[in-house]
Amino acid sequence: MNTLMKMVLMALATLGTTTLAVSQTRPADMRFIERLDADGDGVLSRNEVATARQRLFARFDRDGDGAIDDREIEAPRDAVMDRAVALQARLGRAWRRMDTNGDGRVSAEEFRARTILFDVADRDGDGRLSSAEIAFMRDLILGRRG
Repeated sequence: MNTLMKMVLMALATLGTTTLAVSQTRPADMRFIERLDADGDGVLSRNEVATARQRLFARFDRDGDGAIDDREIEAPRDAVMDRAVALQARLGRAWRRMDTNGDGRVSAEEFRARTILFDVADRDGDGRLSSAEIAFMRDLILGRRG
């Protein structure tokens, strides 16, 4: 199995635990609706979606010329790539930690022996979760951090 496939599988496993944690708090779709629901009725009207899209367009159109060009989309695109690179590195570290015998494969026993969410939360890799690491993961799961 190549490295990319390993990382994809690791991401899916991590996302699965994150999705479970989020679903036990407040679903992402509800947070999305709450953010855009101007009249607070719990549903999105066509007008509310159009208004949200106008706000988003205005945020991207930094020079106010009525169009979004490559220069204006560069920063958001770079931010997405930076997050992807950081997540890829974190997932790679978590994968290597699970491969306790170092054979380049993670057996079912090795997989069960590791707590993936713990490994992702343990940002400094010391095998312990500090209050700052727990707060970071809580905020991440609750959608308070991007």
